[in-house]
Amino acid sequence: MSRLLVTGAAGMLGREVVAVLRSRADLSVTATTRAELDITDPDAVHATVAGHDLVINTAAWTDVDGAETREEVATAVNGDAVAHLARACAATGARMIHISTDYVFPGDATEPYPEDAATFPVNAYGRSKLAGELAVAKLLPHTGYLVRTAWLYGEHGPNFVATMLRLAEEREWLDVVNDQRGQPTWSYRLAERLVALADAALAGRAAPGAYHGTASGEATWYDLARAVFALRGLDPDRIRPTTSDRYRRPASRPAYSVLGHERWAAAKLPPLEDWRSALAQALAAGMNR
Repeated sequence: MSRLLVTGAAGMLGREVVAVLRSRADLSVTATTRAELDITDPDAVHATVAGHDLVINTAAWTDVDGAETREEVATAVNGDAVAHLARACAATGARMIHISTDYVFPGDATEPYPEDAATFPVNAYGRSKLAGELAVAKLLPHTGYLVRTAWLYGEHGPNFVATMLRLAEEREWLDVVNDQRGQPTWSYRLAERLVALADAALAGRAAPGAYHGTASGEATWYDLARAVFALRGLDPDRIRPTTSDRYRRPASRPAYSVLGHERWAAAKLPPLEDWRSALAQALAAGMNR
């Protein structure tokens, strides 16, 4: 029986990963929340990792705007703590799947970023996440897996889809930016695919390195908002397009962060479906499993 550790188990993605893993009788699963494991404490990390075959790290600092004024704190979680986990995995022989982000890319591309594209974050959050990527690549060159994802939504925690559904009841019109392009990704579907990657990693069927775990297709936030309204039987014309300049925020966002899936396909892993199909399934289930 394989023994897996999930960090960040109280988060939107972490909770889904734990649920998928615990549906399997052939796996032994340890799930730790921030209260149960301080991943910035190297001794605690090493003691917790010991005895596991694979670690899935979903723990992260996710406040993109807050990182602009607290980059050192964000990097302690997204960079230094990831290095602690990677060192512990290297010392104990465990494999590691680390969740990263599209924000490691600059956002000036015109076609999907391949897994080996040059990174150049445009904000502090992206820099902190890149630090974690570099730690895994350096410390676990043969047993480390990076999975970049983007635009996550799901049952647990705040997210754009949930916000649109709430605002639909509060406002007649919504202005949504139409000049940022990415891939809306359902957290539950990603969790299923991460478990498939874990299976492949443990069996030696997936090469280490970077993978992109996002839905196929692409959309703007405006496209996504209209799709949410349409699927809920609301008038999508209540959504009006606007530009990012209308919403000044502390952190810059990549204008284009669509990710390619070449390595995912090469590993023969089950793909994540088109974002519209996944959104329809998520909403039909009430974003519940």
